[in-house]
Amino acid sequence: MIDVSALARRDIFARGLGIELVEASLGRAVTRVTVEERHLNFNGVGHGGLTFTLADAAFGYACNSQGVVSGSIDAHMIYSAAARGGDVLTATAVEISRSSKTSNYRIDVVRADGKLVAAMTGTALISGKPVEV
Repeated sequence: MIDVSALARRDIFARGLGIELVEASLGRAVTRVTVEERHLNFNGVGHGGLTFTLADAAFGYACNSQGVVSGSIDAHMIYSAAARGGDVLTATAVEISRSSKTSNYRIDVVRADGKLVAAMTGTALISGKPVEV
């Protein structure tokens, strides 16, 4: 396994939103963010783009954790509950299957109270090139 925290340090977009890597292992990553006022949409709830980015960061870290450059070729997200200001959201990405060319992931985004906010599925294309850390 590579040093996934090095990837997270280079992820300027996620860091700019306040998203942090909590933990990582082979084929798995956990990210977290606290919903702030700047993350709220016009209805005063957590912006879907923040939720997607949180899940996508976990997905990206998990699919690159094995040291081979991998990138999303398909992702689907279902939103099931709103996030509010002050909520702490955690995204957990877990590898479901892996072949020589693709890997598939399930990513759940939950609030601190355990309520599912969103669920994502993603497929990554495995390039065969080593990840530079």
